[in-house]
Amino acid sequence: MTGPADGCELCEAARITEWFHEDDICWVAACEVCDVPMVVWKRHGNEPPEAEVDHMLAHLAQAADAQLGADNWSFDRVMRQIPDHFHAHARDPNWWIRRFSRT
Repeated sequence: MTGPADGCELCEAARITEWFHEDDICWVAACEVCDVPMVVWKRHGNEPPEAEVDHMLAHLAQAADAQLGADNWSFDRVMRQIPDHFHAHARDPNWWIRRFSRT
């Protein structure tokens, strides 16, 4: 699928949290659920071309370095809650604790 999918939260791209980057391929923002940087492909689908994956992960890495500190995070490409729309997270060692300590 190339356009937005009805009912897809990632296609909706609501600006609920801080956004760090946006271009024609992707956007990078703080994940509403887990409070870490995440990158989202602007097209609906879960298999972007490898060149676009590289592009997206590079922008995610820039945001993660700025937000979490260089060498203090890793890529998580498992699409747990929305498996049909490509996205990836940058997770630091304390993301789980931070997620549940938010007020």
